[in-house]
Amino acid sequence: MSYQIPFSTPSLDQLAQAQHNVVTASQLRARGVPARTVTEHCRHGGPWQRILPRVFLLQPGTPTPEQRLWAALLYAAQNGLVGRRGAPALTGAAALALYGFASVPRLPAVSGVDVLVPAQRRLRDAGEVRIVRTDRSLESRLVRGLACAPMARAVADALAAPTGPGAARELLREAVVDRGCPVRELVGELRAAGLLEVAPVRAALDEVLTAAREGARQRLADLLDTWLLPAPEFGPELRMRGGTFVALPDAFWPEQAVALELDSDARCVSEGESAWVRGCQHRMEYLGVRVVYLASERLEAEPEAVKREVREALAAGGVDPVPLMVLPG
Repeated sequence: MSYQIPFSTPSLDQLAQAQHNVVTASQLRARGVPARTVTEHCRHGGPWQRILPRVFLLQPGTPTPEQRLWAALLYAAQNGLVGRRGAPALTGAAALALYGFASVPRLPAVSGVDVLVPAQRRLRDAGEVRIVRTDRSLESRLVRGLACAPMARAVADALAAPTGPGAARELLREAVVDRGCPVRELVGELRAAGLLEVAPVRAALDEVLTAAREGARQRLADLLDTWLLPAPEFGPELRMRGGTFVALPDAFWPEQAVALELDSDARCVSEGESAWVRGCQHRMEYLGVRVVYLASERLEAEPEAVKREVREALAAGGVDPVPLMVLPG
């Protein structure tokens, strides 16, 4: 025989403490607080206040930044459930402020709060809350106790507002370089949002990805030196003996006929560029070059695994490789 531990509903005091003194009408009702009592408490000069439709602050005065964000999440949530799989998540500038981004206003200065909800939800903007809909499964990360969209999605939603190349460049640079946002996730979110067609975003992304790739190459060079592995040619141009262009790998070991490609599936911002890169990779493989594909973030997160992969590739070498001309990049 099995026994189930009875579910204990937290009291109003416990709930208020957990939610920074912000509660919903349904949460109050579930704890036996009559609607009449809520109305009386929210009258002018009363101890409570209504800050969004069906959302109340159980104290007078100006809400803190955290209380504003809790209110936004609770307004968008069904039955007051937040922080669960599929529940609404903060996104855009508010989420990035929680992540600690310096390129967005700090929380007190964030003028609007974007909340990501399923596309089928019938919900309107209210007060400073802007509803952002998505057809994809909702994912969230707890940041300072609040549900936030993954960093890449939050960046894309922040860039959805018109912005100049300088602001877009700084935001993208901080995401990729300072915060370690996976490049493939970021490019994927920008593509899904249609932002790769926006000139300032496209130009900023090109610049940031180029700088990030150079940084990744330098990191790779440092690791190879530490591992006492042969130094490759970085960013060379590979051609057939007759001069036919083959590829531009990030790194190439001529003696072993091994090439390395960093972020090969995420560094291009258009289908045409992606097709061109795939063509280069297929040509190298067809000509017997062994190609190693690496995500740049793995150089920091999994250096030992990367070392094994590169060492094994160099030990195996290419497969009956065709001799290639290696021109400096």
